[in-house]
Amino acid sequence: MIQVTKSGLLTTIQDLGRYGFQKHGVIASGVMDKEAHRIANFLVGNDSGEATMEITLLGPVLEFQTDALIAVCGGDLSPMVDGEPLHTWKPAFIKKGSELRFGKPKQGFRSYLAVAGGFDVPEVLNSRSTYLRAGIGGFQGRSLEKGDELPIGELSQKSVHMLQHLKERKHSASFSEANWSTSAEFRLSPSPDEPIRIIKGREYDWFDGKSREAILEHTFKIDSKSDRMGYRLKGEKLQQSHKRDMLSEAVMFGTIQVPPEGNPIVLLADRQTTGGYPKIAQVITTDLPKLAQKRPGETISFTLVSHEEAEHLYIDREKQLKLLQQSIQRKFN
Repeated sequence: MIQVTKSGLLTTIQDLGRYGFQKHGVIASGVMDKEAHRIANFLVGNDSGEATMEITLLGPVLEFQTDALIAVCGGDLSPMVDGEPLHTWKPAFIKKGSELRFGKPKQGFRSYLAVAGGFDVPEVLNSRSTYLRAGIGGFQGRSLEKGDELPIGELSQKSVHMLQHLKERKHSASFSEANWSTSAEFRLSPSPDEPIRIIKGREYDWFDGKSREAILEHTFKIDSKSDRMGYRLKGEKLQQSHKRDMLSEAVMFGTIQVPPEGNPIVLLADRQTTGGYPKIAQVITTDLPKLAQKRPGETISFTLVSHEEAEHLYIDREKQLKLLQQSIQRKFN
C-alpha cells in the first residue's frame, strides 16, 4: 500500500488508454507520455500496460507502507526519498516507512512512477486510466488527494528477485538503486528549440499559402488554458483560403485542429472522440512524448516530414524499445 500525504498539482493513475469505446463517446484517456510510462514499467518487471502514476510538474508526497520496487521516468521533477535524491530511469528498492517526494522541476512537465505489481485499482471498460471529466477509472475517478491509499498488485517472480537483490545493496537506510540505468538515447531531453515533426493533415490544402508557411516557419506559445485534452497555441493566425463546411471526423492524439479564430489546438490524451474543425497537421507518433513534456508558457515549432518517413521513424523506435525491454529483462535473471 502507498499512502498519499500530499496530492501535488495533478496526480492521476493512468495506463495506455481505454480503447474500443470511442464509438459510444467514451474518450481514450491514458498516459500523456507513453514512452516514459512503458520504460518505467519495464524497469520494475511489469507489462507495459500496467497502470502508473502520472505526476504533473509539482509532485505528490507518498509514504510507502510496504517494501516496494519502483522506477521514475519522464520529466525530472527532482524525486527524493527521505530527503536523499533518487535517480530517474533506473529501478530502486524503497523500504517500508520511507517517504517519496518531488522537489523543484528541472526539465519536462510529466513524470511517471511505476511500482512492481502495478497500482491495483479497478478496471473500468478494460482500463485503469482516469477519465477526469466523467469521474471514472483510476482511483475513484479523480486525481489523487491527501489520505488516499493505493493498493499494489501481485509482483512477478522476476520483480521479487530484483527487489531482493536491491534490498541487499547498501545505499541508504531508506532505499537502494540499481547500478545501471536506461541508455542515454531514451533519457536525454530534447532541446527546447527542437521542432516537433508533423505530417500533413486531411484538410492541409484548405489553408492559404501564408498559413501553410506559418505552421512551419513560426513558433507558437502554449497557452496557460491548456490541459490533458489539448494544447491551445498562440501565434500566427491560420486561415483557410475560403470557408468550407465539414462533418465531424475522428481525431487522434496529436491532431492539430484550427478553429475559426485561427489559433491551432493540438489534441492530447483526453481529446474528444470526433472534431469538426479542419485538421492542418498531425504530430507523428514518435514525437508525441516530446509534445507531452512541453509546459504551458513554452514555445513550440513544427517541421514537416512525409508519411513514409513517419512510418520508418515509428518502426525504428519500436525496435529500439523492444531491444531495451529485452536488455532490462536480462537484468532480472
